[in-house]
Amino acid sequence: MNILILHGPNLNLIGVRSAAAGERITLDKINRALRRQARDVDATLKILQTHEMARAITFLQRNRNWADGCLLAPGAWARNSYDLLDTVQLCNVPTVGIHFSPDYDPSQHGAASIFSESCLATETGVPLDVYSAGLEKLTALAGE
Repeated sequence: MNILILHGPNLNLIGVRSAAAGERITLDKINRALRRQARDVDATLKILQTHEMARAITFLQRNRNWADGCLLAPGAWARNSYDLLDTVQLCNVPTVGIHFSPDYDPSQHGAASIFSESCLATETGVPLDVYSAGLEKLTALAGE
């Protein structure tokens, strides 16, 4: 199974918010945990974190025929990035939305995410847990 992981803007600084919540979760730790979980289920990952909408769109478009699924953590893009939403819909890759609990996303972008209806599922919670749950959901769908 081939899975795209798209981390949106500012997720490279998740460690700043996690430190305020009393933890030390970094994007590197998230990616390592995802790679470890992917190995256990024989999945291949392509991971991108970007602040640039054009780069995110290009990543999805170029990999749409390769990917069996996508984990999308849009962050601040969740409320108004209709160009990315259009790409998600056009690429037609099964997608799970990833959003964080208030300790990690005080603005609660996921609460009003424009991606919700286009995603197979949406996971919300602590970063390591929601990514793991999202990957689990995608791999379970592939097994059906």
